[in-house]
Amino acid sequence: MTWLRSMFEHFRAYHSHGRAYIEYTGMVGVAAFPLFYLLRFTKSLPPYDDLWLRVLAMLICAGLATRRYWPERLKPYYIAYSYGALLYCLPFFFTFTALANGGGVVAVANTMMATFLLILLTDWRNTIVTFVIGTVGAALLYAALVPNPVVPMDYAARLPILVLVIIGGSLFKFVEKQAEAEKIKRTYRALAGSIAHEMRNPLSQIRNNLDRIQRALPQPTTSLEPQPLSAVQADALYRLLAESELAVNRGLQVIAMTLDEVSAKPIDSRDFRLLSAAEATRKAVEEYGWDSMDERSKVDVHVIDDFTFRGDETAYLFVLFNLIKNAFHYMTLKPDATLSFVVEGRQVRVRDSGPGIAPELQAELFEPFNSAGKSGGTGLGLAYCRRVMRSFGGEIDCESVVGEYTVFTLRFPPVNEEATLAQRQATHDAAHAALHGKHLLIVDDDAMQRMITRHKLQPLQMSVDEAESGRRALELLATRHYDLVLLDLNMPVLDGYGVAQRIRAAQDPRHRNVRIVAHTSEPAHLAAVKARKAGMDGFVGKPCAQLPLMQALQSAMATPARLGHDAAPLAGRRILLADDSAANRKAVAAYLRHAGAQVGEAAHGQAVLDLLHSGGEWQAIVMDLNMPGMGGLEAARAIRTSGAAWRDIPIVAVTAYSDAETAAAARQVGMDEILTKPVEAGVLFAKLGQLTGDRQRAPSSHTAQVQQGEELLDVDRLASYCRIGMLEELLNEFLPEIGRLVDRLDQSHAQRDFQSSLDTLHSLLGMSGEAGATALYHLVRRVYVPMVEQRNWPSASDWVEHIRALAGRTEEALRAYGVQQTAVKAG
Repeated sequence: MTWLRSMFEHFRAYHSHGRAYIEYTGMVGVAAFPLFYLLRFTKSLPPYDDLWLRVLAMLICAGLATRRYWPERLKPYYIAYSYGALLYCLPFFFTFTALANGGGVVAVANTMMATFLLILLTDWRNTIVTFVIGTVGAALLYAALVPNPVVPMDYAARLPILVLVIIGGSLFKFVEKQAEAEKIKRTYRALAGSIAHEMRNPLSQIRNNLDRIQRALPQPTTSLEPQPLSAVQADALYRLLAESELAVNRGLQVIAMTLDEVSAKPIDSRDFRLLSAAEATRKAVEEYGWDSMDERSKVDVHVIDDFTFRGDETAYLFVLFNLIKNAFHYMTLKPDATLSFVVEGRQVRVRDSGPGIAPELQAELFEPFNSAGKSGGTGLGLAYCRRVMRSFGGEIDCESVVGEYTVFTLRFPPVNEEATLAQRQATHDAAHAALHGKHLLIVDDDAMQRMITRHKLQPLQMSVDEAESGRRALELLATRHYDLVLLDLNMPVLDGYGVAQRIRAAQDPRHRNVRIVAHTSEPAHLAAVKARKAGMDGFVGKPCAQLPLMQALQSAMATPARLGHDAAPLAGRRILLADDSAANRKAVAAYLRHAGAQVGEAAHGQAVLDLLHSGGEWQAIVMDLNMPGMGGLEAARAIRTSGAAWRDIPIVAVTAYSDAETAAAARQVGMDEILTKPVEAGVLFAKLGQLTGDRQRAPSSHTAQVQQGEELLDVDRLASYCRIGMLEELLNEFLPEIGRLVDRLDQSHAQRDFQSSLDTLHSLLGMSGEAGATALYHLVRRVYVPMVEQRNWPSASDWVEHIRALAGRTEEALRAYGVQQTAVKAG
């Protein structure tokens, strides 16, 4: 049995790469088996009546052809089914019918065709095994069913030819497989080497920055006295942090670009929009992960004639990132070499004065796996550039003179002027709808800059005030309400960072929630890090065109209002985190706890199920897809099909794979969101906030929605009280007692009496559950269980107020339900 299991595993592995050959074979078989049966009526001497065999074969082929419609619980058995189906429909069927019909040329041809199909659909081992089993099985059945069986000599004489065909075909496939495996190995080796090479630079930069950060920190001491940093030290730390962040982004850019090209990930033109060539090119230069500011200083952007093109901004940025990376790889050979971008005449020319490219290498420059002599490269980058440009309807070509220069020219097709005007108008209309009537404060020490900015924003019909200094801005904020502050960062006396910090630290809620957009000519990567730290909501560089400025303000207005300077966006949530990497769990758990969440950890899918079964209430699961034992997909499927109360819990998938197949598989098993590693904390918080916030999950079957107090009550439980005549008693006794318990809880909390609060919550938990107050029961449980487990007060300060408010709504809903039932009885 071991060798049979081994054969089956080889067959499974042969069909594990998404080939649809078996399904296509099933489709052909459904039509071919009945069709060829009709040929028997064209012959003077009817052949053996094999209708029963053909009907069975047709039904089996129908099963092969309809794989996508199989129930999920049966799909794991499809490969085993197909193994038996091929054995029956090819060697067994055609050998038996050939013997039953007395051989002949047609029988030999049919058997030969079946053999070729068998070679195509199985690995070389299983070709031999299935042919032998099918042929011997057919011969034995023929001998058992047909009186006086006779082996046709012409058919038997050609048996050695079939054997030679099988041996030759199997040998050919074996050699081809070995060659393919070697090619794949070389490709993987080149790909791994390229990624390792590209990642070595940013990792080295991060290591060097960590050394510099260590030198910038104060001297260590055992004293508990604070050691304030000097302004110079703080600025150095921010700069090193920004450079490290850029290094990480550069590594991620390289990985994303390489994986997109290797997987031939399609570029979806439905997401294309009109882009300014000048703005997109400047953005690429600003956001590229430069090794040093000296490297950045060698790059210039010249806009002679801006134009718009239709495309995807991220894909275009990746094209320019790749050209920049290649240029600087070779420019190291000429220390005085420079790189320039010229935007003119529906073209973007990328010119470097490096060593140039030899003519014999230029012809195949854009072919995959051609690295033009670049050590450690895969040659995928320029192939990706060509694929992107062609998806835009354009082209890319190269001109180079050895020892002088290299120019890559990106050519774009013309764009309909009406489409350009329509998009500009749509952008303006969206910004106008979001910002019309809003109060804006422009803070800048440059009067001309304030005037220009006011003029750009005039079409939005905002109420605009100006402040010439940080102190004046704070004075205006103290006297009136503003929705937005457009804040220059570099001002004398009190700079923009100081203004933002004072706004966020203010006790007046009018100031605390104002959206702040940084407006500066500082290097974007450095200013963005500082702006985030200071509590700003957006960033826009100087100079800035009208539409990007409008979009930056619109985007800032769309950000959620801040809950306070030390706001915890996930306060009160219990998040279950699953990842087989302890380091990953530690990092993500730290993010979540910093956001106020209580975090449980699991190393695999089965541990997730165990924690859910243990009875603790969780608001969401953050789960890696690839874990040992039960992975994320299997765990999510088990959760969704469990029938338990937690079957609808929100699940966020976290994976290193960004391909469409992985996303589709996660969606199919019921995961709510898919995030790609490394996960940005802000994105994770936003997703979890959406999934666990005010929006309620679909109610389970035992909780109905009623006109009054929707989703507050367990109507099934209340209906049972009606049937036994206890509803009136419930309303008269339970409701006043719930009110008294809430009052007692408020008093215990005010006195900081922890044990009394626990006792009161325990009573309230039981009372609300018995009364059918489902929402109140779950809220009290979310507070009570962590207090019992951690022996600590909830982190949120207003948890008692939430319980009181919900208790009030619950009382109204229960009394309304009582009135409704009384009316029903009276009717």
